[in-house]
Amino acid sequence: MLDKLWMYLQLPMVQRALIVSVLIAFCSALLGVTLVLKRYSYIGDGLSHVAFGAMSVAAVVGLTNEMLLILPVTIICAILLLRTGQNAKIKGDALIAMISVGALALGYLLMNLFSTSSNLSGDVCTTLFGSTSILTLSNEEVWLCVILSILVFIGFLFFYNKIFCVTFDEQFSRAIGMKVELYHFLIAVMIAVIIVLAMNLVGSLLISALVIFPALSSMRLFKSFRSVTIFASVLSLICTLAGIVLSLLYSTPVGSTIVTVDAAGFLICFFAGKIRGDVST
Repeated sequence: MLDKLWMYLQLPMVQRALIVSVLIAFCSALLGVTLVLKRYSYIGDGLSHVAFGAMSVAAVVGLTNEMLLILPVTIICAILLLRTGQNAKIKGDALIAMISVGALALGYLLMNLFSTSSNLSGDVCTTLFGSTSILTLSNEEVWLCVILSILVFIGFLFFYNKIFCVTFDEQFSRAIGMKVELYHFLIAVMIAVIIVLAMNLVGSLLISALVIFPALSSMRLFKSFRSVTIFASVLSLICTLAGIVLSLLYSTPVGSTIVTVDAAGFLICFFAGKIRGDVST
């Protein structure tokens, strides 16, 4: 089994997949803590459906580079959800559900009406649940992921204190003159970028797991924002690498394997937190 794994790791396509997966998992966990604390855990799922709809439109109009449409549309919807979801007539959870279902239905309708594929069901399933497309990334796609992930990390690190304030006490942040809307915009752009990148890894329906599981797992063990963020990022890296390794060894779907490992990690942290709490009392 180790020989088989070592053979796979020598392949350039596997090495590229590991690089992209690690970057996506790390950035997803960073932003996931903020979204969970702001009660926007499900935003990843909603935005992934928006990206699916935009991808279908891009395919219909014949765009050679689908990212030119998918990324701006996803960013706009992320801004709409984060800025207006809390104070609009349509509240955050309802707005996410409405945009999510609408975009998913539109995307599937367009794929049916204008499909040129002989295996439409297979294409839809691949897009929604992930596939081996993470193993077929070109060098250009890898570099794009590396650059965008680094920009997300630098943005989070540079504005860490501001994001912390906006996450925990938005009204106080406004009172002291902080430009809250600007940081909502920043968070929206970063999460939209990660969602679009993660579609190749786990598919549209499973993206929210990369955002939710590491953050919730970390919160079972730690209390401070910094500790939760650091542990969530480390755990996300471990679970993603373990998921890819298991997928390679046992020929299972990449996305669902990673999410299953993430769920197992949450259970371990949950019971570890319970045991530690019982011991301390």
